[in-house]
Amino acid sequence: MNGTEPVDQRRVKQDQPVRTAEATEDEIAYLAKRHRISPAIVREIVKRIGSAERSAVEREIKRGMMRR
Repeated sequence: MNGTEPVDQRRVKQDQPVRTAEATEDEIAYLAKRHRISPAIVREIVKRIGSAERSAVEREIKRGMMRR
């Protein structure tokens, strides 16, 4: 080798905030009201699946409703 190391060439946008696994309280309230469940249940689902994506959370809610 010539002594140089590979450079990480990922492009990172500095202006956009990073979306984490935490859902906003508005999204939690919306999902709780829409599916007629407690916001605490929605928070537990988000924490368990590790994703705050609305479709994933709704899929888990539906899966839980089928178990009843």
